Amino acid sequence: MRKQSKTGWTKIKAMKDRDIDFSDVPELDDNFFAEATLWPGKKKQITIRLDSDVVDFFKTKGRGYQSSINATLRRYMEAQQRRLKST
Repeated sequence: MRKQSKTGWTKIKAMKDRDIDFSDVPELDDNFFAEATLWPGKKKQITIRLDSDVVDFFKTKGRGYQSSINATLRRYMEAQQRRLKST
C-alpha cells in the first residue's frame, strides 16, 4: 500500500502563479548554467550481464540501484570523454 501524501494538493492546485513565494529561490545566473548537468533524455531498456557480486553490491544500497549503476557508468563515460579531449 502506498503512503498517503500529507501535501494539501487541493490548496496547491487552487494557487495562482502570482501567489507562489520564490523569495528563497536563488537567481539562475550564467554560473548556474555553466555547471548544470544536461538531462540526457529518455533511457533505453537493454539486457546486460553483470557479475552477481556487482549487482549485489548495488542492491545493498536499496531502491534505485539500477539508477546508481547508470550514474556510475555515466561518470566513467564522462571521464573517458574528458581524457580523450585532453589528448
